[in-house]
Amino acid sequence: MKIGLKLMAEAYGPRELVRQAVRAEELGFDFVEVSDHYHPWLESQGHSPFVWSVLASIAERTERIRIGTGVTCPIMRCHPAIVAQASATTALLSEGRHFLGIGSGERLNEHVTGHGWPSVSTRHEMLHEALQIIRMLWSGGYHSFEGQYLDLDDARVFDLPETPPQIIVAASGGRSAELAAELGDGLFANAPEKEVVDAYTRAGGGGPRYNEVPLAVGPDTETALRNAHQGFRFGALGWKVMSELPNPVNFEAATATVRPEDMADMVSAGPDPETHLAQVRTFADAGFDHLALLNAGADPDAFLDYYAEHLSGPLAELRS
Repeated sequence: MKIGLKLMAEAYGPRELVRQAVRAEELGFDFVEVSDHYHPWLESQGHSPFVWSVLASIAERTERIRIGTGVTCPIMRCHPAIVAQASATTALLSEGRHFLGIGSGERLNEHVTGHGWPSVSTRHEMLHEALQIIRMLWSGGYHSFEGQYLDLDDARVFDLPETPPQIIVAASGGRSAELAAELGDGLFANAPEKEVVDAYTRAGGGGPRYNEVPLAVGPDTETALRNAHQGFRFGALGWKVMSELPNPVNFEAATATVRPEDMADMVSAGPDPETHLAQVRTFADAGFDHLALLNAGADPDAFLDYYAEHLSGPLAELRS
């Protein structure tokens, strides 16, 4: 079991994300993963820096902790040839500490290039082609590719690490879990759904299984839920909605009826460490072995202080 920290690029600027990553390494986290967004989920979050610049800075400021995207989409906003080059460079800068989280994206970020937003089945087919292109470019030499959706014309990534980064493929159902097993090195999910893990393993997947565990730390449950509602209520919409809305203003409107108490279905909340440890165990029991703790409410330093004082010791049992 590995315990990581989710760095919310939608909520913090680039220098602050780097600072949090440095502190995460100091506190003994195994990895950090950074959102790859063009827009934040909510206007009130107010940030969305370029993930590859952030990862490069983290690589230079840290020595041990693993770093990756959580997750990047290589089918529209960024062509897979560019993702392959960016990821390879990050692997070199971090001296092998980089993993590449890959997914089929959200309209929120991918529509900005003006090419429309495909159906989910088409996005999965595009992702399949994108993964083929990335693998091809990481094998060395010049390559071309003619797919139904994506093309590559006589391209080569010159700076390659000796060992390619692990590709961790995001999945929310059986079909995407099978894709993760076929062309990925691991699985990435955003809910404690054992069915996704089972589909991945049935399809032959044997790599690490990542997930994000939302924790709302606070002086009392009411305050914690209120803070989670302020910055994390977009998650209450569920993935089928989250992947389809085009702009932060739409998320603001769609979450207008979400109440602070509704957040209790998503996050563990309050001051009691046992509440948060139970939330972590729920994800572990579902079969996930790389758990990124997601700060769903507190000030980042208050959250990391709480982790150091109340969670790091008990979680050491899971990590052993």
